[in-house]
Amino acid sequence: MYSRKQRVMLAVVPWVAALLIRVVGATLRYRDVNAPGVPNGHTIPGPVVFAFWHCSMLTCAHRFRNLGIAILISRSFDGELIARTVERLGFLAVRGSSTRGGAAGLKGMADAYAAGHRCAFTADGPKGPAMVAKAGPVQLAELTGATWIGAYHAEPDRAWGLKTWDSFVVPKPFSTVTFGWPAHVRPELELVQAALDEAVAMARSGTRVS
Repeated sequence: MYSRKQRVMLAVVPWVAALLIRVVGATLRYRDVNAPGVPNGHTIPGPVVFAFWHCSMLTCAHRFRNLGIAILISRSFDGELIARTVERLGFLAVRGSSTRGGAAGLKGMADAYAAGHRCAFTADGPKGPAMVAKAGPVQLAELTGATWIGAYHAEPDRAWGLKTWDSFVVPKPFSTVTFGWPAHVRPELELVQAALDEAVAMARSGTRVS
């Protein structure tokens, strides 16, 4: 049961946040750095499984809006705010996490996969440690029979870094965001971690070149 203050926040914050994401996002430019033969992940039809870091969620929320991508979001109050925001941006919010409602969340993601959705995990969410992959994407692949997992990372050339556990990144208006798309990997945790690390290196290298 939410308090009166929380109910007001739930009514107002997602609407305002989604609007700001659309307004700022409209000023951004995107470029991609891809491993040989690897397309941009959002151009691959579902069902597929991808992993990314929590810190780049805002940028990804704009670029991948209105694609029906399923994303696992915590059942906490903050998670409810995020869920209602991303739903306004055309995502499918599946509730649960590695810490709260994990089994239900994984089943929800498996159902989304079975329905043909692209499925994306913030691999270090909801509370970190930052950039340390958890087992969620691998568990989903094992549950659904997916043979590979993709990874990506978004790196703005100009951004604000918040003082949060993940150093959450807010791109500045009119910045260029580079996405790194490494080779897809087998559903093994160590390989997913390596792919995400490679995605970061690719995006940051591309950002320095631009």
